Amino acid sequence: MTEPSHAVFLSYASQDAQPALRICDALRASGIEVFLDQSELRGGDAWDQKIRREIQDCALFIPVISANTAARHEGYFRLEWDLADQRTHMIARSRVFVVPVCLDATTEVAADVPESFKRVQWTRLPGGDTPPAFVERIKRLLSPQLSPASAVSGAAPSEPVRAFRRSKPVLLAIVAVAVFAALTFLVTDRFRFSTHPGSSVEDTTSRATAAGAAAFNPPPHSIAVLPFVNLSGDKEQEYFSDGLTEELLNSLAEINELQVAARTSSFYFKGKDVDLGTIAQKLNVGAVLEGSVRRSAHTVRITAQLINAVTGFHLWSKTYDRDLGDVLKLQTEIATAVASALKVTLLGDVAAKVELGGTRNPAAFDAYLRGAKAYGSRREAKDIPAAIAAYTEAIRLDPHYALALAARSIALTAVAGEAATKAAMRDGFDKAQADARQALALAPDLAQAHLASANVSELGTLDFTQASDAYKRALALAPGNAEVLRLSGKFAAYMGQFDAGVAAARRAVVLDPLARASHSVLGRTLYVAHRYQEAVAAFAEVLSLDPDYKDTYVHRGFSYYGLGDLQSARASCETHPDYWGNQYCLAVIYDRVGRHVDAEAELAKMKAVVGDTAAYQYATIYAQWGNRAQALEWLETALRVRDPGLELLKTDALLDPLRKEPRFQAVERELKFPH
Repeated sequence: MTEPSHAVFLSYASQDAQPALRICDALRASGIEVFLDQSELRGGDAWDQKIRREIQDCALFIPVISANTAARHEGYFRLEWDLADQRTHMIARSRVFVVPVCLDATTEVAADVPESFKRVQWTRLPGGDTPPAFVERIKRLLSPQLSPASAVSGAAPSEPVRAFRRSKPVLLAIVAVAVFAALTFLVTDRFRFSTHPGSSVEDTTSRATAAGAAAFNPPPHSIAVLPFVNLSGDKEQEYFSDGLTEELLNSLAEINELQVAARTSSFYFKGKDVDLGTIAQKLNVGAVLEGSVRRSAHTVRITAQLINAVTGFHLWSKTYDRDLGDVLKLQTEIATAVASALKVTLLGDVAAKVELGGTRNPAAFDAYLRGAKAYGSRREAKDIPAAIAAYTEAIRLDPHYALALAARSIALTAVAGEAATKAAMRDGFDKAQADARQALALAPDLAQAHLASANVSELGTLDFTQASDAYKRALALAPGNAEVLRLSGKFAAYMGQFDAGVAAARRAVVLDPLARASHSVLGRTLYVAHRYQEAVAAFAEVLSLDPDYKDTYVHRGFSYYGLGDLQSARASCETHPDYWGNQYCLAVIYDRVGRHVDAEAELAKMKAVVGDTAAYQYATIYAQWGNRAQALEWLETALRVRDPGLELLKTDALLDPLRKEPRFQAVERELKFPH
């Protein structure tokens, strides 16, 4: 496996072996070195490394495209295509690297190829018949004397072309030049509109390169885990590759010495044609882990590769073949290997952290991943029962699966908080609390179990002291977990610990910058801290990520209200007038601008939708209207039904008109807020 790499890499589906061989023979007959895999069995660590090296070092990559490749969503050729696509993003756009060849009438649209393959000219070679003109074109593209412009235009080189075997130093030089050219192009493209009159291109490029290098300075030991490609040949298995990716991400996050971009931001780029350099800059990470997952009935193959996001070079790669029951141990192996490649000094028992609360039951793990997929993709409360059902199946298959119990507890809490009746709310919170307690009993050091316990104590039992202790414990166990930071930060701010709350929320934004939840929580912590202008800016970030997120218009409206900008507040809350949250906001705003009849109409609409489950919100509306008697009555009703909204009572500016009332103070004492 140590022989020099070849000038051309020919990639094909097994059904196209004969046409691919014809193309190969024609190129070799003219003295061009070609790598063409004709082995019966592919795979294994040594073989995968060979393939990766060949694609990394070849001068040209020729994908052979046909109806066979278009119809297949799996196959080793797909992995080869992905690797070639990644390399195109490290090469200047003016240089040809991929030369697609099509054996039939398959179109670019139907072919299901990477976007980089569609941006270059395709050659039709029916049945693999290779005319001399195509061979001559490949020779020109391989010519050391060929300029980028002539490569694109097809102009002949100034000197005769000779096929050559490249030594390793030459290969490294080629790759280094390609990477430099790519970085230079990206930087000059970014700064081309800021060129000063009279300055030369060279001067501008030099300044831009320096500015670009200074701008991208990711933290040491920072990493993003991109969604692993599903090579199982079944799109219904997408939940497995996504879920396994998320579990690997969580495994790396257990290593305190690593800064790991959170799930939402890492998955933001799935299905998008974005190069690794751009992704790394968006997430501000120094390394990227990506790969593929191929699952069969009882086994799984995971191919993972770690890339230095600054240089574009591979740091480490490996292929793992395991029984499905060994996936938990595999997560530890990969996490340890990545940490070693990043030169992280491991402290403590990594396996104990990574495998805590997990399962070795393949069916239970599969059900858990289905639940995680359903919960992670939810849009409304009505989407959550599917996740709860999957988590329940996982627990049935493995009653000691603490992670599944913690996950079901969190999902049950979310449903209970949106319940239409008091009985459904109480039942949901009771079940959530039971799950959290069982998860803690099984795995006392599992951060997710403490998070689940804190969540249900905060919203279900209103035991804020217990919630505070549980959040602190979860944060101590998982300081790099964005969800722990978000929930604990929001809670801290609601309890009046503004600096700690805002700091945790800002840290969550750093770890999960493309998640709407991160910016939303930051906005909420800033709002309760009376930093309204900053809150408005945070909610603007949420809307830039998800313009349809209705709650954000409510929170932004109240932030404008805090600033005294009533017109902006009204406009924000009128964006989704049929949503009960916006009706809540408008009931307050309309009264303040003198439209009390309209305010009462909005309150009536709201009551028709959510009934008595919004007792706390009714109290705030009447407080802002100046009707203290009604406000206090609803506040006492909220206490009686244990309304989750009461967690806001200590810091909610909307209740300020009531704070000197003895009945208000009695409610506050009953809630026993931590000091």
